[in-house]
Amino acid sequence: MLAIEGLSKHFGGVQAVHRVDLQVRGNEILGLIGPNGSGKSTIVNVVTGVFPPTEGRVRLRDRDITGWQPHRVLAAGMGRTFQSIRLFGGLTVWQNLWVAQKAKSWLAVDRASMKKIEATLEFCRLRDKKDELARNLGFGEQRRLELARVLAAEPDLLLLDEPAAGMNAAEIEDLRDRILALKQRGKTVVLIEHHMELVMGIAERVAVLNFGVKIAEGPPAAVQDDERVREAYLGHRR
Repeated sequence: MLAIEGLSKHFGGVQAVHRVDLQVRGNEILGLIGPNGSGKSTIVNVVTGVFPPTEGRVRLRDRDITGWQPHRVLAAGMGRTFQSIRLFGGLTVWQNLWVAQKAKSWLAVDRASMKKIEATLEFCRLRDKKDELARNLGFGEQRRLELARVLAAEPDLLLLDEPAAGMNAAEIEDLRDRILALKQRGKTVVLIEHHMELVMGIAERVAVLNFGVKIAEGPPAAVQDDERVREAYLGHRR
């Protein structure tokens, strides 16, 4: 589904990401973890066209999308959420999904589009909030709306950048169920997250970054047992 080949991103003399190789298979949940500043979000920003790479290639279904603008990346089938919630606060919940739709003209109203929006709101448990302004939602609801908005664009691959940040235990459990349901629907998910119980509980593979370099990759149990990972992020076992 996605191939990241020798990807580097330097900001001046700082190597935020350095020669990272990573492949994402279709219909899998891949966890991407690492300490703060390890390069996780930088990779997401480069892959989705927010930043151009310093070197390396990005391929989506064998199509070279290196350096594409974000709107082209989304149209090609890859969507993302953000660490910091970025909703249209002055628009209603329904309108936030409407502007995100993959359509020739989002100004054109049609029954099929409305039905898709309603189904997405139902999936994210926001149907009863559809007429509320996004800025008036609770924090957990705003997180769900951000997920709903990217789903409205109908991507096949979703990059979720710390979607559990700031959530309580019940909200994280609900998020877990949403992600697993997306996999059942045929979606591919890259989960960038600090919440280890969530990642290790649902990811089929986990890749670990440290100082912009990939230091481990494999099944969750193997990654947890990797000495380099314990030193860099998970902590030594006593």
